[in-house]
Amino acid sequence: MIIYLGADHQGFHLKNLVFGYLARHGYQVEDVGDSELDPADDFPVFAQAAALKVLGSEDADPRAILICGGGQGMAMAANRFKGIRASVIWDAYEAKMTRNDNDSNILCLPARILEDNEPGWEGIIETWISTPFASAARFKRRNAELDEL
Repeated sequence: MIIYLGADHQGFHLKNLVFGYLARHGYQVEDVGDSELDPADDFPVFAQAAALKVLGSEDADPRAILICGGGQGMAMAANRFKGIRASVIWDAYEAKMTRNDNDSNILCLPARILEDNEPGWEGIIETWISTPFASAARFKRRNAELDEL
């Protein structure tokens, strides 16, 4: 699994922490930006970069983690791409459910809530990465319906 990682200025600090965490734990991770803290950057640029990487990857299970102030902007931008299922997640239970039921391929984290809660975001990330998609017929049908909207 490859994980693409992106953040705007509000998520920049947490992105660097997450990058270090993923690398230390042996995950293949690629930073899609921003490479420097830029208070004038815009989240859609990084959401697009990550979504296109996920969609164009030859990896069997490519995923991305996007971080901004509330997570919502990143999710809105990423979900504009057919085949992307981005979810804003704030706890490990929701991380499990979005993978199990929705086959989420982009995790959007709210830096304002999680930046100072290392055990919290670590638990979310580990749960999201390790939870398989249940592949129930109704879940597959719903994901296909999303791609037809």
